[in-house]
Amino acid sequence: MEGIGSHEDKRRLSNSRSKVTVVIVNWNGKQFLEQCITALMAQTIQPHEIILVDNASTDESVEIARQFPFVRLIEQNDNSGFARANNLAINAASTESKWIALLNPDAFAEPRWLEALLIATENNPAFDMFASKLVNSSNPEIMDGAGDAYHISGLVWRMWHGASVTTAPESEREVFSPCAAAALYRHSALREIGGFDEDYFCYVEDVDLGFRLRLAGYRCLYVPQSVAQHVGSGTTGGQHSDFSVYHGHRNLVWTFVKDMPGILFWLLLPLHLALNLVSIIWFAMHGQGSVLWRAKRDAILGLPKMWCKRQLIQSARVASIAEIWQQLDKRIIKSKLGIKTK
Repeated sequence: MEGIGSHEDKRRLSNSRSKVTVVIVNWNGKQFLEQCITALMAQTIQPHEIILVDNASTDESVEIARQFPFVRLIEQNDNSGFARANNLAINAASTESKWIALLNPDAFAEPRWLEALLIATENNPAFDMFASKLVNSSNPEIMDGAGDAYHISGLVWRMWHGASVTTAPESEREVFSPCAAAALYRHSALREIGGFDEDYFCYVEDVDLGFRLRLAGYRCLYVPQSVAQHVGSGTTGGQHSDFSVYHGHRNLVWTFVKDMPGILFWLLLPLHLALNLVSIIWFAMHGQGSVLWRAKRDAILGLPKMWCKRQLIQSARVASIAEIWQQLDKRIIKSKLGIKTK
């Protein structure tokens, strides 16, 4: 076929099969929002619709959004979290949209971001999730992520985060799941598994979503031609804030309990428990021990509910144990303990 951006690509992608709803979930992101939406309107292939869910922002976010009449604004009365807000938008999306694209307000899509994703869907019909190439917004020569990894211990991270762009993969490749800061999902697949888990509020909810989609038989492709510049944790105080650490490390436990299938759960449980113990010690040494303790305490308190969810998820599993094992990261962890942040 012709290269990205060709007339033939655009003609083919403009048909109804390729309609996309772009979802932006915002909370006090006024410093990013105008740039995010403006970048969307500069796409070589325009989205079918743009839905912006505002989680009761106290800044001027809503006023900024209203300057763009083509943006469908859903205003919340309170901050219901990233997970629930995305579910609201997914449920409200046009039934004509075959695809749902998620974009953070602090992610600025380059002009061919959406076009490259749609070309990937046409060329790779076996895949239903597509991860964009995220670069650091303040230094585009540095990678912010190339899809998400899930380690056998239950630790998660953005692949190639912090690496030079020149060292990151330049060809499409299968990855565990997309980072929801800039990603594309098959609309029907999201509806099939019930969307995001709203108990997560935010952080690791996109990895949980990707894991559940994998269990349902869906696969994820990294598309390096689809590029977005990403600030990262732009409205939550940074990836090492108490807010980010608490939600990330609580949800990390819930994801392992809910999603790790069959015999893998029991075989890897000692490693997961060790990870949690080491995490508490490491963060205590860095002044956040109380935050980690609270996160793990609340994770344990939520286990009965998560175990019930596990029964439903695993009873509907389509992917084999071998298929899941193949996609888990098995390397020795060399980096400091932490979790991926949007």
